[in-house]
Amino acid sequence: MARNIQSLERAAAMLRLLAGGERRLGLSDIASSLGLAKGTAHGILRTLQHEGFVEQDDASGRYQLGAELLRLGTTYLDVHELRARALVWTDDLARSSGESVHLGVLHQQGVLIVHHVFRPDDSRQVLEIGAMQPLHSTALGKVLSAYDPVAHSEAVEADRKAYTDRTVCEPDRFEHILDITRARGYAADVEETWEGVASIAAPIHDRRRMPVGAVGITGAVERLCRDGELRPELVAAVRDCARAVSRDLGAGRF
Repeated sequence: MARNIQSLERAAAMLRLLAGGERRLGLSDIASSLGLAKGTAHGILRTLQHEGFVEQDDASGRYQLGAELLRLGTTYLDVHELRARALVWTDDLARSSGESVHLGVLHQQGVLIVHHVFRPDDSRQVLEIGAMQPLHSTALGKVLSAYDPVAHSEAVEADRKAYTDRTVCEPDRFEHILDITRARGYAADVEETWEGVASIAAPIHDRRRMPVGAVGITGAVERLCRDGELRPELVAAVRDCARAVSRDLGAGRF
């Protein structure tokens, strides 16, 4: 059995201790409550402070929870709400399009799949929740890169790998694709990430009109395309789904 990392357990115990109190705690209070030497407690607190998880009051020297924990908690709540609001609409999109549906959010330098609806047939499929997709080559990633400045920076600064002969890696061409994505309100990936696979995605906005994710369909090129072009009814279905989720998040009409 794998052993737990003691320093992480102690850091987690500190955060819980600080979260449970109604006041700031001093070094001695924290060390005694957790049964730690002051030097050990101080070292862990300094690391947590450096990462933004703990803040120290300049006047008293006491510690409290930091803003970074609030940011992480807000991110979790945002993703949870996004998925909850999208459940019905993504199910409808899967039924109307006949394809699998993915809901993605920015995570580090890629797209994290937070919800996946299977293609509504009897084929064998693998649940992809928790999977990561690249920003520069997938429809979900292009949408996030086009609408979210942080995603854009991550995509531009990353090493853009060529997954197929169709993958766009050059900076100027990639920026042009993002301009097109913003102009038409959706992005496409036709064999840029996987041979024989195409995808269509559109952005989801919250009540602040900020991009919080993207929703899209993925399937075989021959099903998503007709005469070399994306089927317009599928594009419309994806955009309608994104607008519906955005409205449920309070974004109003887009």
